[in-house]
Amino acid sequence: MTIPSLEALHALGPAQQPRYPDPAAVQAAVSRLRTMPPLVFAGECDELKDKIAAVARGEAFMLQGGDCAETFAGVTADNVRNKLRVLLQMAVVLTYAASVPVVKVGRLAGQYAKPRSSDTESRRGVTLPAYRGDAVNGFEFTPEARVPDPQRLVDVYNASAATLNLVRAFVTGGYADLRQVHTWNTDFVRESPIGQQYESMANEIERALVFMKAIGANPDEFHRVDFHSSHEALVLEYEQAMTRIDSRTGLPYDVSGHMVWIGERTRQIDNAHVELLSHIRNPVGVKLGPSATADEALALAARLNPDNEAGRLTFITRFGAGRIREALPELVEKVTAAGVQVAWVCDPMHGNTFEASSGYKTRAFDDVIEEVQGFFDVHRSLGTWPGGIHVELTGDDVTECVGGGEELAEMDLGNRYESVCDPRLNRVQSLELAFLVAEMLRSADKQR
Repeated sequence: MTIPSLEALHALGPAQQPRYPDPAAVQAAVSRLRTMPPLVFAGECDELKDKIAAVARGEAFMLQGGDCAETFAGVTADNVRNKLRVLLQMAVVLTYAASVPVVKVGRLAGQYAKPRSSDTESRRGVTLPAYRGDAVNGFEFTPEARVPDPQRLVDVYNASAATLNLVRAFVTGGYADLRQVHTWNTDFVRESPIGQQYESMANEIERALVFMKAIGANPDEFHRVDFHSSHEALVLEYEQAMTRIDSRTGLPYDVSGHMVWIGERTRQIDNAHVELLSHIRNPVGVKLGPSATADEALALAARLNPDNEAGRLTFITRFGAGRIREALPELVEKVTAAGVQVAWVCDPMHGNTFEASSGYKTRAFDDVIEEVQGFFDVHRSLGTWPGGIHVELTGDDVTECVGGGEELAEMDLGNRYESVCDPRLNRVQSLELAFLVAEMLRSADKQR
């Protein structure tokens, strides 16, 4: 298989692309990226594909989470550790409840570009280009910061490499030890009024670990975890430059991340993002929102996974709490009836965003839970497997989403609103979500 050229991709008129003012600077950045070592290896991508194949068969569950939009300033040991920690805590709870492996995929080490609903942003009579993520331009509302700069793509590479180095050190160096992660959850349950309602499940996990210790079981899986990276493949210059021919197989892989996905705004069947991802061998995802039809889903599957390979394709649905029960069934029914091998994952974040009276963009925790519950209910009614959740979250105690056990109100949003784009669940809300989804998984397991 060949790799489409940038010229061929841009000839398709791709959406959501930066308008760089200096073509020579773009060429220089792309040329530099093409010389850089892979951030991930093809064999690692194949391993993740095998794990997602188990999700598609109903033998595993996927937890995919991390920042809405990473920032270069956020590449610190504390930030990376806190995100990893909350994902590991969630995974322990979900693994115990589901009684199947949990595939852990971070929304990190590459999530630096964001699609926007408008090309411009206006404040107090001044209109500038929209902030499209640190991969493209600066967040500061100045003409200089908002000019798209292709050198930032090289900065994305360097920031992603630093993040992956930290993650690999943490997950293999003892930080991800199962007993330590469970101790963190025990602390959450003991110290948090919200957590105490989940004491029963935490105690069950504790008894299971004590039993394992008593019989002398101490497998390697207790001390390390497999953790993979993912991001939206949005800026074509970056993704195409990071697509390489694997020396083992002679096939193209996008070595910027283990898994990449196509967003709701760029999934046009005849456009550049689908074209590029149809050539790579990574596992790929596609976001499907309220406008998606079953026929479109089938066409995307035929284009992106013509061999119908399990683990290759994940559909990430994002309908909103009020639409999930009416919109999802037809998609799942027709895709399943066609025999398409696909993992179904719920993104309960992007369909539930609204503007608070204070002007902050936010999401209600109850809406997030309602969409996940609807996702589970639909799959249970159809006899299919609710394969995972895709969540924007942080390991910090931010105030960006309202509700949850902490009962964050709209008036609290200004206390610690740190996201440069969309609102994220904070540490406590993320753990509460994990325990609630764990209860849904137990119910789903009983129905199988």
